[in-house]
Amino acid sequence: MLQDLLTETRNPASSAIDRLSTAEMLAVINQADREIPNAVAEVIPEITKAVDAIVDRLRKQGRLFYIGAGTSGRLGVLDASECPPTFNVPASLVQGIIAGGDRALRNSVERAEDDPEQGRKDLEARGFSTGDVLVGIAASGRTPYVLGAMAYAESLGALTIGLSCTPDSKVARAAEIAITPMPGPEIITGSTRMRAGTATKLVLNMISTAVMIRLGYVYGNLMVNVQPTNGKLADRARRIIATIAGISNEEAGRLLDESGSVRVAIIMHKFGIGRSDAEARLNAAQGSLRAALGENE
Repeated sequence: MLQDLLTETRNPASSAIDRLSTAEMLAVINQADREIPNAVAEVIPEITKAVDAIVDRLRKQGRLFYIGAGTSGRLGVLDASECPPTFNVPASLVQGIIAGGDRALRNSVERAEDDPEQGRKDLEARGFSTGDVLVGIAASGRTPYVLGAMAYAESLGALTIGLSCTPDSKVARAAEIAITPMPGPEIITGSTRMRAGTATKLVLNMISTAVMIRLGYVYGNLMVNVQPTNGKLADRARRIIATIAGISNEEAGRLLDESGSVRVAIIMHKFGIGRSDAEARLNAAQGSLRAALGENE
């Protein structure tokens, strides 16, 4: 029953929150939020399994899909939409799907989450296939739309990952890899946009960031796949080249103009080669700058 879910239980710390002063109210919320990273830390082994499995699929031309309803769906769409500008990957590589479609990003779409068949249809519409990965997101762990999508993904032999915030949930049981942080009862009973939503965002940040690092889109802690599409990003690109190559910003700018790419510019400098040879070296290393520089040998 719904009332038996962890996300639906009452939080004793906020039982009289409406009678507190504003400062006291905020302190209660803040204290509750401080507990969330510890809940996420408990599931790092499961997140690790998920990241390694996703990387394996993506290296074989698979794609990563997030699917959810309401807050869970919005968080999945948000994480997916931030991958292209951050890591310069195609928008098709990481995709977010929300019950009710894009309109549901800003407006509630009644009963969209209750249709398991629509979850399957929405995956079919994206051409979801055996080599892809599906992360089903549902704080309560029982959303029919998500469960329908996960059942379809499983029927294809695709990798299924379940992210929920309730123990032994249906989403967890339906997944090959279950990630279940348990931040506990919400400050406002049942309002999973709060603690469960924060835990979900932390996990999704960890998944996408770690996957992109493993795929070679980060060198040290630098965004070496950043594209100089505006003044701010061009400045960042020059500084990254200068830092890694150990050259002046002026020289970094010249290399960036010649190469059009941070990674290619760095390879050109290290080996004293032209753009086409540097691009070939990077391609041979599957896009990993560290491997292209011979630092994995």
